[in-house]
Amino acid sequence: MSKNRELPEVNAGSMADIAFLLLIFFLVTTTIETDSGLNRMLPSTSEASTIKEKNLLRVSLNSNNELLVENELLDIKDLRTKTIAFLDNGGITKGKNHCDYCKGDRNITSSDSPQKAIVSLSNTRRANYGMYVAVQNELVGAYNDLRNREAKRLYNSTYTELMSLYNDSKQLNKEKIVLKEKIEIVRSLFPLKLSEAEINTK
Repeated sequence: MSKNRELPEVNAGSMADIAFLLLIFFLVTTTIETDSGLNRMLPSTSEASTIKEKNLLRVSLNSNNELLVENELLDIKDLRTKTIAFLDNGGITKGKNHCDYCKGDRNITSSDSPQKAIVSLSNTRRANYGMYVAVQNELVGAYNDLRNREAKRLYNSTYTELMSLYNDSKQLNKEKIVLKEKIEIVRSLFPLKLSEAEINTK
């Protein structure tokens, strides 16, 4: 047997095609995470020009990471309760904007109705980001607690449960349509109006 026997060569002509196909495969199947941000309903231009001071709850964080609500120091553990009391007040006892499902004190110096109530959040640049997120969580939690209550009253399911069912990929389209209608009704009862813009009041 000859020592100079040549080894068979590998045909590499199609390697470029294979690499190209693999590249396309990974591009098609890979999902790219995007920053979705925070969903917020800002007051409309017409609404912002007619906001009454009593329909605005001012929440702020100062440079010492102190939480102030209506310029008074407040412990963050009390923020959700304070916000719920404001949103659920139902100050108008009769007429167009009367809230018949509100269970608050109906204090005439607090918000007229959940549709009129706006939470304004401001903070200094030196405020701690973790504290800022914690405040956001408590404010959104207040809305969700009230939405859970109303969803339970109307549909015998919490708002959280309705959202979970709606986002379930196993749900049929016709079921999702019904769930979406329920979710929108509950949201309309306590619309999330959390603004970080400067708001002028009358």
